[in-house]
Amino acid sequence: MPSKRTLSPILANSSTVIYRSSSIEDRSSRFIAIYSPSLTAKELQAKAEFEDASHRIAASRIPSSQRSLVDDRPLFDTTHDDDGEKYAGKALASVLSEFNVQGAVVVARWYGGIMLGPVRFNHIKNCAREAISNYLHSTEQQHAKRAKTNAEDGTRKADLIRVLPERDQSISVLRGLLAEKQSTGSLSPKAEKGTSPAKVPDYPNLPLKTLENLERARDATIGWILTQIEKAEVAQKSSPNLG
Repeated sequence: MPSKRTLSPILANSSTVIYRSSSIEDRSSRFIAIYSPSLTAKELQAKAEFEDASHRIAASRIPSSQRSLVDDRPLFDTTHDDDGEKYAGKALASVLSEFNVQGAVVVARWYGGIMLGPVRFNHIKNCAREAISNYLHSTEQQHAKRAKTNAEDGTRKADLIRVLPERDQSISVLRGLLAEKQSTGSLSPKAEKGTSPAKVPDYPNLPLKTLENLERARDATIGWILTQIEKAEVAQKSSPNLG
């Protein structure tokens, strides 16, 4: 068996998710793949769990600065590293192209002392396929969750766009009622002068967070006005001028 190269340790971003395959075992040899859409092949090869592996076969596929001259589609730069397992890196690179993903994949092999022959390439590629499939499945779940959240946010925003003008109207009516209660039947100078109508916000063009803040503010205003109306009614009943 060709000897493996010693890799210097490289610290990867601890927040980066790495997608793994299950282990494939065949005649005492063991294969495990890891895939990342953002880490480099060298970063994956330097993972501590692979330190004692016989081979850390790697491949990467990243967007190229060039585009196709035929249909202007993006091109990719592909690299691979056999790490002593001849032709394995190229086989691994083909899996990245097969799934049309970018990033890096590494398959670690622990040699068990028995030559496996060509079947080892099937194990290498199948491990890589599983790790990449786990990534794609996770991505689909995230997209579905995001789509659900966006739909819920859209519904919530539509409700607020409908409700807030109703809140504004309620506040206007309650303010008039409060002014009437406080005047005790005759307009105070402030009530006679009146107030200019407030500018109606452009609710449809406001973000959801702003709409939610406005809803809370409107509800607080309504609650405060109702309290003041109740106080005015109590004051009216206790006033000696009534009756």
